[in-house]
Amino acid sequence: MAPMVGEMGMICTRFKPHIFMVLIHVGYMIMYLITDAAFSHGMNPHIFVTYRHVLGGLVMFPFAYFLERKVRPKMTLALFFEMFLLSLVGVSLTLNMYFASLKYTSPTFGTSMINVVASLTFVIAVALRLEALDVRNARGIAKVVGTLISLAGVMTMTLYKGPEVQSWKGAPIHLNRSNSVHENWIKGPILAGASCISWSFWYIRQAFTLKKYPAQLSLTAWINLIGGAQSAAFTVLIQHKPAAWSIAFNSIDFWSIVYAGIVCSGITIFIQLWCTEVTEQRGPVFVTMFNPLGAVLTALQSYFLLGERLHMGRILGAVVVIIGLYSVLWGKEGDQNHIKFQEKSDELQGCQLQQGTSKRDVP
Repeated sequence: MAPMVGEMGMICTRFKPHIFMVLIHVGYMIMYLITDAAFSHGMNPHIFVTYRHVLGGLVMFPFAYFLERKVRPKMTLALFFEMFLLSLVGVSLTLNMYFASLKYTSPTFGTSMINVVASLTFVIAVALRLEALDVRNARGIAKVVGTLISLAGVMTMTLYKGPEVQSWKGAPIHLNRSNSVHENWIKGPILAGASCISWSFWYIRQAFTLKKYPAQLSLTAWINLIGGAQSAAFTVLIQHKPAAWSIAFNSIDFWSIVYAGIVCSGITIFIQLWCTEVTEQRGPVFVTMFNPLGAVLTALQSYFLLGERLHMGRILGAVVVIIGLYSVLWGKEGDQNHIKFQEKSDELQGCQLQQGTSKRDVP
């Protein structure tokens, strides 16, 4: 019994980042359900972004202050400016552009654009040499092919319907969705594309910032607080009604902000930073490759919880996404083994050099 428990513990330790990333997208799935109801209720998306990140920063601040006071680097003007840019591209700019794009396009288009982030991040990471890619190696090819397969699966889910599957009759929730979309297929795609590009750079930028500021809790608090302040300044410019900032206690708007702030802006960003941390050798590509899984989970939620109609295109796309994700993760596992081998090789070479030096020093 004891060996089995120990083996299970080793497996959980090895795949802890994978488990955390799956849980993150389960958390996002719940957030989409709650915020969908809140937006249908009339909550302003830009005010939601502002409140959500301010709350996330306030919640993470005491943990960061007490748990990382011995390891947190000293704040400098250069570090603060870097965090300001990180918050700008990852919170205020990205999310506000994305929500603005939804006013001019369809939800299907918005969903497909979000999942392009994984492919964009992969290309940028390879270009900046943050991601090892050897196309002569089977695992290197698996990462490229898996990324393309995953992207194809997402596009299939969002753009191809196919035969309709009967809706789930036992679905407990039914939402009355708002249809206040004013289509503009020039402005909308530009905003959506720009948000995806800035989102990709956010994931890439995290790897560089963590090298200078390896305190994930503190960085999470700073990103949320600075991003919330930036979003507030942006929202004030476009929202001139003070009443829009009023959120009724115990309403769906209030609880959507509480959930998104604590879980999705606080805990989720911290876990993403932890997985991106250089010492974990996971990197931004590992984090973003789980994004398509969110589309799969959202489709399942829509069918079983909301009673929405499901088409064969979404089922086929979901299967393709899982195949692509598994291919990339298999390729990334090869990176892990290569890194460990390289570290052992460097350590052995250092010991040999040290022994050679010691022998020459003997009279």
